[in-house]
Amino acid sequence: MQNAKDTFYEVLRSRVVAGNPERTIVLRGLIRPGVLVEENELITATTLPDCFRLRWTETSVDRAHQLPLAVMRCEVFYETAGQVGNGGMDRGRALAAMDAELAEAIGATPQSASKQNYAGLATSGVAAPMSSRIWWTDVNFGAAEIKGDRVGRSATVMVMSYEEAGE
Repeated sequence: MQNAKDTFYEVLRSRVVAGNPERTIVLRGLIRPGVLVEENELITATTLPDCFRLRWTETSVDRAHQLPLAVMRCEVFYETAGQVGNGGMDRGRALAAMDAELAEAIGATPQSASKQNYAGLATSGVAAPMSSRIWWTDVNFGAAEIKGDRVGRSATVMVMSYEEAGE
């Protein structure tokens, strides 16, 4: 399942960067694309605004197939305070812009990708292609929520993948 999660993250991050190269964050002194996986980051006391935060919340595996079918729920959390120069009065528009970016990144065709194994990336610099694919549903947006000076939302997408031998 980890390979499917990593592949989905990489695809989503690449698509967000292509759609809005200015969607960046500064994390531990590094400028990065504004997409992160919460379970892969250090715990912080604050949440980053203007960033898509992925959280894997539910997983099921159906072993009735020749290859087990994994179905994973990915929740994407994001929030914004709008532009400082506007005193936050544009935070609704900023949230709508993030909604559109996420919908475009997840809904762009194809809604699938070749599964990759990123375990050796640090040593080889290359992800290893696998023989199966991942695919996902359209995004489902939750209600907007006011969080102090920010407005935020959570969205969900289901990611599916057949588990290969050794995973």
